[in-house]
Amino acid sequence: MKLVILGAGPGGYVAAIRAAQLGADVSIIEKEEVGGTCLNKGCIPTKTILASSNAYARARDLSDFGIDIKGDIAPDMKKIVERKDRIVSTQIKGIRSLLKSWNIDNIPGHGKFISSDEIRVLAPNGSEETIKADSFIIATGSRPAGIDTLPFDGLNIISSTEALSLTKVPESILIVGAGVIGCEFAFMFRELGSNIIMVERFPRALSTEDESVSKLLERELKKRKIKLLTDVKVDSISIKDRRVVSSLSNGSQLTTSKLLVSIGRSLNSDDIGIENTGIEIGERGEILTDDKMQTNVKNIFAVGDVTGGAMLAHVASNQGIVAAENIMGHDRRFDGSVIPWVIFTSPEIASVGLREHEARDKGIDYIIGEFQFRGLGKAHAMGEIAGFIKIVVEKDTDLVLGAHIVGPHASDLIHECALAIHKHIKAKDIARMIHAHPTLSEGLVEAAEDAYGTAIHAPRK
Repeated sequence: MKLVILGAGPGGYVAAIRAAQLGADVSIIEKEEVGGTCLNKGCIPTKTILASSNAYARARDLSDFGIDIKGDIAPDMKKIVERKDRIVSTQIKGIRSLLKSWNIDNIPGHGKFISSDEIRVLAPNGSEETIKADSFIIATGSRPAGIDTLPFDGLNIISSTEALSLTKVPESILIVGAGVIGCEFAFMFRELGSNIIMVERFPRALSTEDESVSKLLERELKKRKIKLLTDVKVDSISIKDRRVVSSLSNGSQLTTSKLLVSIGRSLNSDDIGIENTGIEIGERGEILTDDKMQTNVKNIFAVGDVTGGAMLAHVASNQGIVAAENIMGHDRRFDGSVIPWVIFTSPEIASVGLREHEARDKGIDYIIGEFQFRGLGKAHAMGEIAGFIKIVVEKDTDLVLGAHIVGPHASDLIHECALAIHKHIKAKDIARMIHAHPTLSEGLVEAAEDAYGTAIHAPRK
């Protein structure tokens, strides 16, 4: 079986390795670098710089832990970016090594379909080659979405890509969009010293999240003196003296060093020769697939962002494995019903399953269990007491339907809830299982108990 994969991001390279494990002859085509957006311009760079900004924030507060630092401390953005680049480079080498170990042919260049069984590759040196294969996987991902009235110039009006390579901390940033990306960058650059203003066209930050999550996040934004303007848009901008002057829909004007557009992502389904294959696409340009990740053209599969679903690296990787196994004769289906979502703000936010308003809209008879992190000794010891754990439970069956966690290590804690939903575990099962003390995971026990009014460390209602 000859398999060619277009795109070496978390969907493509994972699919390549799984197919090779199953005996396929695999080639992977990537016009930029292995790891895709996640490794090179997204997840890993962002979290690396966030680690630096969080370390700086913690250093400023060390006196609270009985530790005195003599002299001034300050972030060195150049060194922070250099560290980020080193970590990304190490990860790139790791992926390349994995591909080599499985005898996967890593082909640099821009691939375009010329038919449903052939791809032409334009190499960086200008040469071309045509590759024929039995099956294909499209894993071309996505890119930052822009706004026509706010065209990226890479200097004043930037996307997340440019923001991750700034060698100086901007004096001020106007962030357009208070979604996942916008909120992560707001906390990151605020901790590093930028003055941050956010504009959001919806009534609240993180408008797709649970209302209680948005409320707590907005409180944390205010604590850090990050200004949030809701129900507002940027109508127009101009550049004066290397600064961005933004005219808002509420009639006001703002002048900042940078304007960061973070309104979502556009799909990379263009310029890959889709029109030469007969593949069906949706209204947004998404490649349509079934739960085997197979398109209407039987030998072509698609995974990750380009399919228009949840734009998350872990979803792309799972879909890549599903596609590879089906291509190699197995019967595997993608199940998107239990997907953990994480937002790396401060505190972290994580969710899985149904949000409370979604359960309400579906007419489900549910109950809520909730517990504040300030009720945990471990949270006090860490100096991180902001946040809560909230579990949505079906009243009749006691099944966990969803969970929201805002607080320290939410990104790690959410997976116990994800497993509970995936394996149909009941809230009382979580409550009765012994959790180690002192840990943050004890909050899950308390939240599960709270659904029935039996939480030990919560005041009587």
